Parts: sequence; C-alpha cells; structure tokens
Amino acid sequence: MARTGTGMKSVDLDAGGIHYRESGSGPTIVFAHGLLVNGTLWRKVTPLLEGRFRCVVPDLPLGSHRDPMKPDADLTPPGVARILADFMSALDLQDVTLVGNDTGGAISQIVAANHPERLGRLVLTPCDAYENFLPPFFRPMQYAAKVPGLLTALVQPTRLRAMQRGPLAFGLLISPENIDPDVLDAWVRPYLNNAGIRRDTIRFLRSISNRYTLEAAEKLRQFDRPTLIAWAPEDRFFKLRYAERLAAEIPNARLVRIEDSRTFVSEDQPERLAEEIAAFVSEPAMTPAE
Repeated sequence: MARTGTGMKSVDLDAGGIHYRESGSGPTIVFAHGLLVNGTLWRKVTPLLEGRFRCVVPDLPLGSHRDPMKPDADLTPPGVARILADFMSALDLQDVTLVGNDTGGAISQIVAANHPERLGRLVLTPCDAYENFLPPFFRPMQYAAKVPGLLTALVQPTRLRAMQRGPLAFGLLISPENIDPDVLDAWVRPYLNNAGIRRDTIRFLRSISNRYTLEAAEKLRQFDRPTLIAWAPEDRFFKLRYAERLAAEIPNARLVRIEDSRTFVSEDQPERLAEEIAAFVSEPAMTPAE
C-alpha cells in the first residue's frame, strides 16, 4: 500500500487502485458509500468512533473516485462487491463490521452473501434492497447511461452549486440544513472532470439489475453474523418496509430507527448513527438460537 499526497492511503488490486482513509485502532469497521459520492460521506461518523475502533473508508469506483479503474475491471454490482472483498483481503482485515449506505448498502449485501469470510457483522443504513435497485426516482440515470453522452449532459448542471442542492441531485438525500456545498462540489467534480471516471460510472450504471439484490437477499437468509438495520423511516427512496423485510429475513438481525433523517443518515444524524454502531460492535456475538 502507498500513501498519497492527500494523506489518504492507496492499495493496488487486480481491478485497479483504491484510495482509502484510515483512522483509530481497535475492532475494524469498513464503510461503503453509494453512487456519485465517496468516503467523505462518513467524515462526521468516523471521528466519533476512532477512539475505540479502526475505521477504514475506501473510495469505491462509483463515480466520485480519484483514479479510473483498469479498462477490463468488472464494474457490475457483483464486480464492485468483489473489489470491496479484495480490498479487505489486501489489508488483511479480519472480523470486519461492514457498514453500507445507498448503493454501497447493495454492494455490502452482495459482499455478505458471496464473500462473507472476513465479515463479523453487517450494518445496513438506508440502501437499495430486493426489487428496489435502483429506486424508481433514479432509474432515469440508468436509462441515460445507455445513450452515449446523455448521462454526462444531465450531470453537467451540477457544476453549479445551486443545482447540486436541487431535487435532481443531492437535495432529497440530505436535510437542507446539513448540506455542505464544498462536500457536494467535491463529490461531483471527479465525474465531471475525468473521462475515465465517467467511463467507470456509466459501466456500473448500465449493469445495475435488481436480480443482484434479490439473489443476495435470498442468500442472506443463511447469513448468521449479527446484523443491524439502522434505517431512516422518513426516507422517501428506501422505504421502511424494505428495512423491516431485511430485519425479518436475515436470521440474526434487528432494526433500529434513525429519526429526523433522509437517506444520508451519516450527514443528518451522525451522532445517533455512531452511537448505534458503537453499541452494536461492542455487543457479544450471539447465534440466532441464543
């Protein structure tokens, strides 16, 4: 692994280089973000945990990463799940608590279903699940990705900060009072400024299918690690019924509600989310029968 000029670290995988942030010591927590954001999504949460836990936050190749992946990299949802699993393997992370949000929650489910070897626990915050991948509101992005140049044309207006805060960008994912314009700007800049990042994003979007989340959900019926579903009941894209269904079908799962939040609970309720994660990771592991 190497350290970059930004203070981030990087590791080379078969699919390409992955940049990541690491802080703290203790039991390991890995955080997975969603589409068109990066690991800074968790910047309010990790400082609240790093006194007791090792927090590892990769920038996944989902549209706001620093360097393009290799041209032959598998950037389907299962391929990105494999990248995340390979990332944990490259760092030799053991007994990991994997925390996912938004698209990163779908990726985390696929990791738990297909590559559970390094996982000790799973935390799902509002995210794609079952047939809701992508949510209907965001499916036009996938359709646009199939027409050369159209997705980029749709994203171009987000160069303007007023558009970043709008309902067609991040405005419905974060409560207005918690929006940081500098962070939003940093999230959209890689896609807008780097043709390789645009290529990666379009390849991922074109490959999204709810068959991947449905297949993962079926396998998670046998997932025996402790699982926390920390959901925002007010989220308009990832409805509470999906959280309730996950909590009912994953054997060792429980649901907690994160009130007064939209999709990005790490932005709207970082203290509450950190509190729930810390308590969850600190609990003795129990089997479903116990």
